[in-house]
Amino acid sequence: MPDHQHHHAPHDAPAPGEELDAAWWEERYRAHERLWSGRVNASLAEVAAGLTPGTAFDAGAGEGGDAVWLAERGWRVTAVDASRTALDRGAAEAAQRGLEITWTQADLRTWTPPARFDLVTSHYLHAEGGRGWAWLADAVAPGGTLLVVGHDPSDLDGPVPRPHLARLGHTADAVAADLDPARWVTIDPRVVERTITHDGVEVQVRDAVLVARRR
Repeated sequence: MPDHQHHHAPHDAPAPGEELDAAWWEERYRAHERLWSGRVNASLAEVAAGLTPGTAFDAGAGEGGDAVWLAERGWRVTAVDASRTALDRGAAEAAQRGLEITWTQADLRTWTPPARFDLVTSHYLHAEGGRGWAWLADAVAPGGTLLVVGHDPSDLDGPVPRPHLARLGHTADAVAADLDPARWVTIDPRVVERTITHDGVEVQVRDAVLVARRR
């Protein structure tokens, strides 16, 4: 369930205290003909460029921009999101391109992946319900890669109004804290700046990026 992917989304942030459940996400997608740009997230393109295609799990796949990009490059993708509307849009795009992707509707606050994957990727997935990030790490196969990207809380007072970040943003260090260091070859938390267009002006925002490789 992303707040996610691919620039220029309409500004309809959750109200204070509002639960981001499956119904909230479904309504958000239904309210817009298309919510995201359809382009791959830059962090995923950078990380995946150095990997041999295998199995991939896209957590909070939304309309499937990342999943389609991975599938076009030979990955066998399982794309999971709470919104059926979002997944149907992704499936339509994949079918148009002749791609096979497994689309699964599920609440990622409680859902457990049925297998482990060579790549587990999540962009702007909110850890609602206090679940944390260990469950995503557990879905990574030996030798696999974990990529978790979120809105860094340092952007709370940045150039784009994001009052919800106090509740829904997270640091890369917070993700790293949920990983058992003994099970990982590398754990690399970082803050990455990127440029977006807000109200017709290019501004810098900051992402919390965690890249880790499993033993």
